[in-house]
Amino acid sequence: MDRLTSLAVFVAAVDEGSFAAAARRFGLSPAMAGKHVSAIETEVHARLLQRSTRQLSLTDAGLLYYERCKQILEAYDEAVREAGDIQTSARGTLRIAAPATFGEMHVSGIVARYLTDNPYVNAEVLLGDHYTDLLDIRVDVAIRIGRLTRSQLVTRRLAPCRMVLCASPNWLAQNGTPCKPEDLHDAPRLAFSEAVSEGNWTLIDAQQQAFTLKGPCRLLANNTQFLVASALAGMGIVYAPTFVLGEHIRRKTLIPLLPGYTPSELVIQAVYPSALHIPAKVRHFVDYLAQAFGDNPPWDKPE
Repeated sequence: MDRLTSLAVFVAAVDEGSFAAAARRFGLSPAMAGKHVSAIETEVHARLLQRSTRQLSLTDAGLLYYERCKQILEAYDEAVREAGDIQTSARGTLRIAAPATFGEMHVSGIVARYLTDNPYVNAEVLLGDHYTDLLDIRVDVAIRIGRLTRSQLVTRRLAPCRMVLCASPNWLAQNGTPCKPEDLHDAPRLAFSEAVSEGNWTLIDAQQQAFTLKGPCRLLANNTQFLVASALAGMGIVYAPTFVLGEHIRRKTLIPLLPGYTPSELVIQAVYPSALHIPAKVRHFVDYLAQAFGDNPPWDKPE
């Protein structure tokens, strides 16, 4: 027999004063209600109720057991209510993973606004450029950039990740402005060492012909901001997302190269472990991300 049901029948029998009344509450026969209580007495090796034709009365052991059962059933009901609340209202701790640079530049403000609007939610944020298993690190939602391999994870598109090739005005003054990919054959590249998607440094012309730049790699770094600083210092050409370079392009401290060629476009996605029973805290946060970014994200808009 189901133990929780047996406890509930026992408590109901005491509260109602009879097996028949307890049975009606649970849609059972009086005989089945009696069997639930007998099963408990067999398990605890003690008589809990004195039966007579007119009433039920608790033994000393039964009184102690009844009080503890009431606490257990109340705790269970509270657990059910709390679990249901988490599904319907945003509460609890939201664990978020995001790429380091993107998280610092574009996610931190959204997290702050989300927490302000949802006072019953706390957040734990993990920033890093390695893909990690969401279940292993107990992450509720991850923001990932690139072409993801097929998996059981659920994804929601948040924004395009447009790439751009740039150099500083000083570098162009010393080396000339390139007109075609071949002009950059010997250009020193400032490259991200932990790219997770193929197609890096690939440009496509109007005829959909692809060109991959393979010049000497002057600098490798696992941080995009470091590469941008090196490009600003005139060390070479950098190929990076517009969510990093957009502000520098608007200020003209970095100049886009080969405007007639289109770099391969990636995608920014929210990723979570399952589509079943998604907690409200996750659904609402992903909605915040989608509304903040979209197909024309802020970093791609002119001033």
